[in-house]
This record gives sequence, C-alpha cells and structure tokens, in this order.
Amino acid sequence: MPDVFEFPCEFPVKVMGRASEDFRRAARAIVERHAGALGEDQVNERLSRDDNFVSLTFTIRATSREQLDALYRELTASEDVLIVL
Repeated sequence: MPDVFEFPCEFPVKVMGRASEDFRRAARAIVERHAGALGEDQVNERLSRDDNFVSLTFTIRATSREQLDALYRELTASEDVLIVL
C-alpha cells in the first residue's frame, strides 16, 4: 500500500502527559532521538484547564514511514507518556 505522505514532510506529533519538567524532557529527548535537534519554534505547549496535564506538539521533518513508526513505538512505550497522536 502506498504512503499517504510524501517524504520528506513537516509532521506534527502530539504527546500528552502529566505537567512536569521530567515529562517535557523525556518526550523531547525521545523525539530528538528520531528527528534531530528541535528549535523552540518547533515545540508548542498547551496546559490543561487545571494545569495537571500538558500536550506538547513537536513539528518534525519526517523522512520516512519507518522513522515515524519507530518514534511512535518509543513514545508509546514510555511510562511518562499518556497519549500520542
């Protein structure tokens, strides 16, 4: 089956977890392992209404389906990560 995406492309990865610096660092480290260093303009943060949870959207330069699959596998395996979209 052909890919829906044409690579390389800009690709947003949304990661949700508890609002803590440990979560922010862990999620970013995983994303950067697969996509390289990110600038601050490539990371968007949004806190939940009660500030207990945070969603981080990382906009990466995706180069292949294999890269995205590996990234999603590592993110979902992390105990710090609650949801990946």
